[in-house]
Amino acid sequence: MGTLCELDITNVAHGGVCVARHEGRVIFVADTIPGERVLARITDASQKSFWRADTVEVLEASEHRQEHIWSAASVQRDPAQRAGGAEFGHIDLAFQRELKAFVLKDSLARMAKLDRDVKVESLPDDDESRGTQWRTRVRLHVDAEGKVGPYAARSHNVIEVEDLPLAAPRIAELAPFGQRVQGIDFIDLVGPSGDSARAIAGNVDTAKNMKRPAAEPITEIVGTRSFQVDVRGFWQVHRHAASTLSDAVSSMVDEALFDPRAANLDLYGGVGLFAAAVGDRFGSTTRIISVESDEMATEYASENLVDWVGARAVTARVDRYLQSVLRDLNAIEKARFEAATIILDPPRAGAGKDVVNSLAELSPAQLVYVACDPVALARDVALLAERGYQLQELRAFDLFPNTHHVEAVAHFIKG
Repeated sequence: MGTLCELDITNVAHGGVCVARHEGRVIFVADTIPGERVLARITDASQKSFWRADTVEVLEASEHRQEHIWSAASVQRDPAQRAGGAEFGHIDLAFQRELKAFVLKDSLARMAKLDRDVKVESLPDDDESRGTQWRTRVRLHVDAEGKVGPYAARSHNVIEVEDLPLAAPRIAELAPFGQRVQGIDFIDLVGPSGDSARAIAGNVDTAKNMKRPAAEPITEIVGTRSFQVDVRGFWQVHRHAASTLSDAVSSMVDEALFDPRAANLDLYGGVGLFAAAVGDRFGSTTRIISVESDEMATEYASENLVDWVGARAVTARVDRYLQSVLRDLNAIEKARFEAATIILDPPRAGAGKDVVNSLAELSPAQLVYVACDPVALARDVALLAERGYQLQELRAFDLFPNTHHVEAVAHFIKG
């Protein structure tokens, strides 16, 4: 049991926690809101620069506090028994977006020295549902006793729950609430937009060691197009995310800078979602290469991009692919890259220095960057600015209501 102390919450921090100070030390506190006074228990005092704490009791509540949308994650429960995955569920939806906007704005100011107003846009139907029923994919864990449920926040303790309010109803009804399950480590609930919902059992060791699982395609619908993706593969989780991001990426490409014959790229391309969006806008002869490290995803991308004669999919790590392009670059290809539009959707850690350096050396006309982490984005914005690419437009989307996560799409051109 950690030390209990009363704390005044002054701000929000990246990662779904808020900030307090106690005896001169910064403390990151879960399950609270700026402006509140709470009784908190110190859970981690191992760091010199900061401690961590859990809210035990709200002494003075914010006007933005609401009853948690998921009783299993409520502050009324012991912190060790609070289900993870809905860490902003105690905050009204509009203020959640203000906090996410602040984190993104603050990250850009601190890391990229940019003073940029940010608004986090909602997705269709989320305000009406209070930010619930949007998840089309949920992983439930199974412990040694056979209990099934989500992990508690910041732990591997499985919490038994009676509902999954963030999940789409048709996958929530597949969850084995209250049952004991043996011989597996997790259950993935998947509800594709163009296919039947299903529950898939798995084991951690098998997932890590299996070189190539048998393909099991499912169909996702975006606008008038169908995409094939593996049931175990990556797809945007929110039911409206794929269409929202496709529209944002496509519309953010500056037509005056776009050349359909250039060496256009879709980096970290997955199954070809953004390459297809660009192809739909600029025509079937658009030249674009989707680069993705996952071999199975690349195979699906090849199928999904067959309508564009200039499109193809390549299996490669993005950093290595760019390095190989630079090694073999001739004058003709150099000119094509300098006229190119490059889309990139890196993992949570961002593109990073090596990839940014390679992109700057290729010197494309414009970049459209899809980011799922505000701090990583801000770092890459700074790196790109140092190499002559200026941020022209930024949009942010609340793809993960009732969590701290926020998605952004940024447009860069050579300065």
